[in-house]
Amino acid sequence: MEITSKMVKDLRDKTAAGIMDCKKALGDTGGDMEKAVDLLRQKGLAVAAKRSGRATNEGVIETYIHAGGNLGVMIELGCETDFVAKNDDFRAFARDIAMHIAALSPVAVTREEIPAEVVAREKEIYVKQALDSGKPEAIVEKMVSGKIEKFISEICLTEQRYVKNPDLSIQDLLNELVGKMGENISIKRFARFQVGSE
Repeated sequence: MEITSKMVKDLRDKTAAGIMDCKKALGDTGGDMEKAVDLLRQKGLAVAAKRSGRATNEGVIETYIHAGGNLGVMIELGCETDFVAKNDDFRAFARDIAMHIAALSPVAVTREEIPAEVVAREKEIYVKQALDSGKPEAIVEKMVSGKIEKFISEICLTEQRYVKNPDLSIQDLLNELVGKMGENISIKRFARFQVGSE
């Protein structure tokens, strides 16, 4: 099948991958757009895994202030070089993640950073609810572990579904950006401020 420039452009619009990467992915998949998207996402994962050990000492601090000025987010996004830190796509990603944080209010960047007392308190509530509903203790543990996993995925930034596209997690978006930029990128930390709340 002939790969047309329109096909390459459409794939590039969908994935934001480089022109040559899009052309190669379409060639490798016989022009199948969906398979090409999957192939490019897998390539992004592979690049992300390869680069994950590299230091991210450059980057940007980005902010998002919600209309009305009652809610704001500040995020630090790290990368390997100042060249990438100045890139428009890198900065747009930082802004999008700051807006996502404003909307969904995660507790931590990764599950390892979630305070143990937050998880313990939630587990206590789930156990009590299950026991109060008359469930046998043998089943309670399985029920609670499933609920805890769901709870963690809802409060951990990298595991949350992206507010603008729920088909993707924040980690998926980060992997795509790493694949596109060709260097390690990390969400280092964030702070969310809301008038009237601690």
